Amino acid sequence: MTLPGGKRARVRLDRNDFATFSGGRFSFVHPSSISVTKTDLGESITQYLAASALGTVVVVQEYGKMNPVSLNQLMLQEMTKESVQAGGTLIQEPTTRKLADGKQLTGIKATVKTRTDKADFEIVGFGLADQGLLFITRIGDQDTATEQPMIDKFWQTLKVKL
Repeated sequence: MTLPGGKRARVRLDRNDFATFSGGRFSFVHPSSISVTKTDLGESITQYLAASALGTVVVVQEYGKMNPVSLNQLMLQEMTKESVQAGGTLIQEPTTRKLADGKQLTGIKATVKTRTDKADFEIVGFGLADQGLLFITRIGDQDTATEQPMIDKFWQTLKVKL
């Protein structure tokens, strides 16, 4: 690069390992190598998806006209339907996530086991009378060593602005 005055300088740009994604009512940090896609699902519902090449997934659904907290079970069924129909076993339990700012998210932790693999899900929500957020994570057991940091970073940095 040539500086004012004609002096030449060498410049190097490095990509940060992490990026912050901000939706209208939330934000979180994710690996900068992964893009977050936004899809309008209609009915004042917007979905944000961050997925790794190995199938680790973070989904945030933003609801503008309803509190989605009661949709946890339905969402779990949709996410695990194919594995269960193929003979997989679904084990689930209630869970609570406490964010750094003290907000409590309630929902379900689940594991789906098939003959060949296992996947862990967490679906929690936070809402007010006519708006809210649903947070979904999925990670396969074979990918835990490399992919768990993505999920951990999401939960550690998640901020809800409701």
